[in-house]
Amino acid sequence: MNSFASPQTRATLPFPSPADNLYSRVFDAILEQRIEATSRFTEDSLAQMFGARRSDIRGVLTRLSHQHVIVLRTNHRPRVAALDHEQTRQMLHARRLTETTLVRLACQQSHPQDFKPLRALIECERNCTSRGPAIRLSGEFHLRLAEMAGNAPLAHFLGSLVPLTSLAIAHYDAQARSYCVWQVHEALVDAVEKRDGQKAQTLLSQHLDHLEEMLLNTGLTSSLNRVAG
Repeated sequence: MNSFASPQTRATLPFPSPADNLYSRVFDAILEQRIEATSRFTEDSLAQMFGARRSDIRGVLTRLSHQHVIVLRTNHRPRVAALDHEQTRQMLHARRLTETTLVRLACQQSHPQDFKPLRALIECERNCTSRGPAIRLSGEFHLRLAEMAGNAPLAHFLGSLVPLTSLAIAHYDAQARSYCVWQVHEALVDAVEKRDGQKAQTLLSQHLDHLEEMLLNTGLTSSLNRVAG
């Protein structure tokens, strides 16, 4: 999953498929703004950039378009999506409603074997954030935690919201990009493992409050408009 992970961590985490690995590399490049919203990229240029086949790149772009991270239009080059203020507000509201329920269910439905890979993912985050923002890994933590709730439709819906959140964070500034820190995730996992639903929901609510404050109340609109322009 990450080159900074220890051998013990890599042994704990599931080995990603080649398609998932390519998806992660492309999405990381978008979030790290090595592929910018203003970039005029093509399937061919991305295939060269990542040393991949064009057909594999097309699959990744299709997956990212389903997540509304990439905009695909017939006879147009792909482009990175840009969220406006209202889209971001609605997305964060939907995420709060969904993830609060999932965390409560995770406290009820989780099993002891669920926590080892989750803590291994947190180690990856910790190692990565010592070198820079780990936006995609932070989002993946929330999706892995959602899987523990045992409600596939809700977890799938959250999977459509987390990539958009990551994109919004990446388009803001250094403060927002570091909002999702591994220490918060560690506290969340501790609460879920103890089946303390009230504490887990409080921690998550504070976590999302902090995100909303930065993205909605401190100039996200102007930041995203600069990216789109």
